[in-house]
Amino acid sequence: MEKAALELDKAAMVLKLLGDKTRLTIIALLEKNDCCVCEFVEIFKMSQPAISQHLRKLKDAGLVEETRKGQWMFYSINRKSVFYPFLKEILAHLPNQQDKLKKLDEAGLRITCK
Repeated sequence: MEKAALELDKAAMVLKLLGDKTRLTIIALLEKNDCCVCEFVEIFKMSQPAISQHLRKLKDAGLVEETRKGQWMFYSINRKSVFYPFLKEILAHLPNQQDKLKKLDEAGLRITCK
């Protein structure tokens, strides 16, 4: 029975993290795309340190992972995480956020960070 309480604690931790609209939107964007911090800065009109803080929290919880490409860090959903099925279920109930990246692309602001 104690194990169920621990699992409930983990679920509560994930839900608390995703209770922030910016982090929830980041996860929704990462569902179909790897993104660089600079793209999130443009989408959310927030500073790079603020975006990095959100990403650090998601990474520390094991929800996202980072990959270095040259000098840039790209983020993606950690599909190997024990929380991935839970994330997938949550994302299934949210509106698609891919239009945000499409608008960046159309405005010529989608940064390839290569």
